[in-house]
Amino acid sequence: MSAPLAFYAGTVLHRRLRPKRHALKHSCYWMLLDVDRVAEAAKSMRLFSLDRFNVLSFHSRDHGDGSEMPLGQQAEALLNEHGIRPPGGAIRLFCMPRVLGYGFNPLSVFFCYDPADNLKAIIYEVHNTFGERHNYVFPVHDEAKLYRHGCDKDFYVSPFMDLELSYAFRLRAPDDKIAIGIETSDDQGVMLFAALSGQRREASDRSLMRLAFSQPLLTLKVIAAIHIHAAILWWKGVGIRRWKPHMRRTEKRPVLQAAE
Repeated sequence: MSAPLAFYAGTVLHRRLRPKRHALKHSCYWMLLDVDRVAEAAKSMRLFSLDRFNVLSFHSRDHGDGSEMPLGQQAEALLNEHGIRPPGGAIRLFCMPRVLGYGFNPLSVFFCYDPADNLKAIIYEVHNTFGERHNYVFPVHDEAKLYRHGCDKDFYVSPFMDLELSYAFRLRAPDDKIAIGIETSDDQGVMLFAALSGQRREASDRSLMRLAFSQPLLTLKVIAAIHIHAAILWWKGVGIRRWKPHMRRTEKRPVLQAAE
């Protein structure tokens, strides 16, 4: 049985190609937790808590629909909605923790396994700075080192990008390392490439303290960076697409998926 909690330390990269070039790269860290066993991990650590304040913490309502329903049940219900039979094994969530009570995750990923610990489905949960969340759900048919799948973008995230775009995901499932890449494209090609990569760290108070001190106030840094780079893009002359509540694309095209 895998550990209920692990940390990953690494970097986040964004590279915008059009209409103006812009790039950023930041150090970051994340956690990978078994949504049904996270309480077990919290009981074994002094500096990590579940649903209450600590140096680092995980709050269930920061993910899913924000309700009291356990996240594992929410993930299974979402798979059913997309015609995917819940595989019946562990559901592990990759996300950033709250740091000193504050948290924001641009992207969280649910990895859904069968009882033999084979990956069977992936849920990308995208958050925007207006407090909204949206899911992109994909089945996994075969074990692979690198998973590829794609779909239309249908959720407002950046005020500098239209809805009429598409995503191409590339993902290495978490083990000793994790890597996720996302290309955002229009009819002329790739506009933006975003990626993260991390190296696994043990879940202990010692490793947690090292991460917290090496990158203090991580989640505040993330939200500050979002707004700072938005100001830079505006200064460079990139036009703003105004947000309206629950902006979605109404016309759907088939989901593309593949694994290699």
